[in-house]
Amino acid sequence: MAEPIISVSGLRGVVGDTLTPQVANRYASAFAHTVPEGGLVVTRDGRASGLHFADMVCQTLNSLGRDVINAGVAATPTTGVLIRDLKFSGGIQISASHNPAEYNGIKLFGPDGRVISAGLGQQILDRYRRPIDPLDDQATFGTVRSSVDTISAHAKLVLKTVDADSISAKKYKVVLDSNHGAGSLLGRKLLNRLGCDFQLLGTPPDGQFEHLPEPTAENLKELCGTITENHAQVGFAQDPDADRLALIDETGRYVGEEYTLAVCLDYVLRHTPGPVVTNCSTSRMSEDLAARYGVPFFRSKVGEANVCDLMIEKAAIFGGEGNGGPIDPRVGYVRDSFVGMALVLASMAEQDKPLSVIVDDLPRYEIHKTKVALAQQEIADVEDRLREHFADATADTMDGLRLDWPGRWLLVRASNTEPIVRIIAEAESAKVSQKLCEEARDVIAT
Repeated sequence: MAEPIISVSGLRGVVGDTLTPQVANRYASAFAHTVPEGGLVVTRDGRASGLHFADMVCQTLNSLGRDVINAGVAATPTTGVLIRDLKFSGGIQISASHNPAEYNGIKLFGPDGRVISAGLGQQILDRYRRPIDPLDDQATFGTVRSSVDTISAHAKLVLKTVDADSISAKKYKVVLDSNHGAGSLLGRKLLNRLGCDFQLLGTPPDGQFEHLPEPTAENLKELCGTITENHAQVGFAQDPDADRLALIDETGRYVGEEYTLAVCLDYVLRHTPGPVVTNCSTSRMSEDLAARYGVPFFRSKVGEANVCDLMIEKAAIFGGEGNGGPIDPRVGYVRDSFVGMALVLASMAEQDKPLSVIVDDLPRYEIHKTKVALAQQEIADVEDRLREHFADATADTMDGLRLDWPGRWLLVRASNTEPIVRIIAEAESAKVSQKLCEEARDVIAT
């Protein structure tokens, strides 16, 4: 059987194929044996298979003496808040994020309420891959309890980041598409408190996706039409575990995920200037905004855990990833679609401008992405050839090979799970970014 897709902070796979009860239980056991003693939270994102996997994981943790709060359906950032609020040793979320419906997965959290670091993740992975140990003699078993209120603490933290009354006074007409994922639970409460006249699509959180889960332009065409038909002032689209947010403006234009972080960052920096961190595949918009406000900007490796590590090191006031994942330390070191919704609405209210105008006032770039099959042993040679070909660029090898010029950049980065390299370019025009990707692909092919 093929191995599931394993990242720094978790794994995911096709249910019944690469993700089986045995895989889930071994991974949960490896986690429980590695993190400090104490209670653990278990949540899920609403997928049909999530209930069964959550029950199995709870039983595995109990058999290892762990007390568990089974919090049911909850968003990724909500899980982080619950762990901190309960002062638990960590948590497990059953989620495959934006993967299609046939997938599920396991995301791991530490006691600080954020996804685990690369170092701890490697320890857990090493234990997971060991031959199965004989069962320990366990004298006592843990307990399982349910959590009655999973969202109030998270909602309170998000609302503290904005002037809720000024947003309420605008009575914004909003469409939120949670696509039958976990986001509708807190989404409803938050938009109610912000005084919005909202239409909530994609409920209940049962994983019966009405469109492919990733909130891309192609998958949200119908939602764009709904915005204009209903004369809404903004459209929000979440992925199933609600850590990512895509924007649609009042004209029905898909603004996308890259702009989520930029709109939020612009609002935050106007109020609280300070250091900013994004990963090396995120749009240059954030770097330009940091320069506009005269604050330090730092770039991390790809991956939420890497962004958060650098945010903590640099005492960043805001950060995130360009896949629609703003990270606000005031709420937690987790990508958070609810932070995104609150800050976007706050920016609209404060500037008294529609979202389309706010977006058009930001630095504008166009990203193009592609991938090329490449064996691991060929990567070093390819990077050398690319550096030689693009000799006029500034090269950085922190995470793959990033090549920078004024106003444009190119990233060639090996996948951690497939024998491919991903090629991402950004420039002031789509034509230039596409040409950069094509030129890099041609160099790799030679």
